[in-house]
Amino acid sequence: MSSPLGRTALTTLGVVGAVGVGTAVWGMGIERYLYTVRRHEVHILPAGSAPLRILHLSDIHMAPWQRRKQRWLAGLADELHPDLVVNTGDNLGHAEGLTGVRAALDPLRGIPGVYVHGSNDHDAPLPRNPLRYFSGPSTSIPRPDRLDVGALDDYLQSTLGWRELNNAAASFAVDGHAIVAFGVSDAHRHWDRLEVLPPLVDDLKAQSPELTIGVSHAPYRRVLDSFTGLGADMIFAGHTHGGQVRMPGFGALVANCDIPLDQARGLSTWTSEGRSVPLNVSAGVGHSIYAPVRFACRPEVSLITLTAVDADSGSGGAR
Repeated sequence: MSSPLGRTALTTLGVVGAVGVGTAVWGMGIERYLYTVRRHEVHILPAGSAPLRILHLSDIHMAPWQRRKQRWLAGLADELHPDLVVNTGDNLGHAEGLTGVRAALDPLRGIPGVYVHGSNDHDAPLPRNPLRYFSGPSTSIPRPDRLDVGALDDYLQSTLGWRELNNAAASFAVDGHAIVAFGVSDAHRHWDRLEVLPPLVDDLKAQSPELTIGVSHAPYRRVLDSFTGLGADMIFAGHTHGGQVRMPGFGALVANCDIPLDQARGLSTWTSEGRSVPLNVSAGVGHSIYAPVRFACRPEVSLITLTAVDADSGSGGAR
């Protein structure tokens, strides 16, 4: 006959096991398909300006068989009616991922957009031990499977009409809004060239734009500080997956970069160079095909509606 202590231990192990199985089933079989639109309003446009709706896409990590994700993304143009798309990289998750990207993003054709690269626009994902992320940002390792980033760029630029911002800047107008946008390639792989931006941005800002935005795949502090110093009115980033697995009541456990964990997902404020700038870090739509799980961190896009500052107080802000 087993002792009461032994029966208690077995019961506890059974409960822990059941919770573990339930968590895995939820994260792998349910939540990673619960696609969500996060909506925010940010008051940063000059007084009297019309609103500007920005669709922020990130970390799609597309594989060709991910039809549900493709259908959901394809419906966003008609559902959200964005004026501008900001894509912060990692569009591909498989060698044939561009087929799925086309199916997902074709309805956005003709809507102005800007984009930067993440490493998974160049290289296929590799299996990783997820526990290693607790020791700090992942390190670069040789990538044997190159992706066709040239074909991706041709699609984003020639078909969709979007502007590339990899260590570059551009000026354009959207529904009467004069915009300057600048960005860097994946800072996680040290592809960012922050030193090339100041003369490019200064030259374009001489045109007195209504809005200046900074775009990065990975929200490293050095990038956010530089963007703030360059006069960005708002910054967009991705890469973190919002932690991908979050602890209810606590938040992200890892960010895979040096941003504070409480800013690894969503709209916050980045303060540097004596300025405070709205920062939106998207948790992204996808995940590596080798880590098909989301827990307390639904796959997402963001709809950021920029509106005019309070005409009476002259103050701006976000909500």
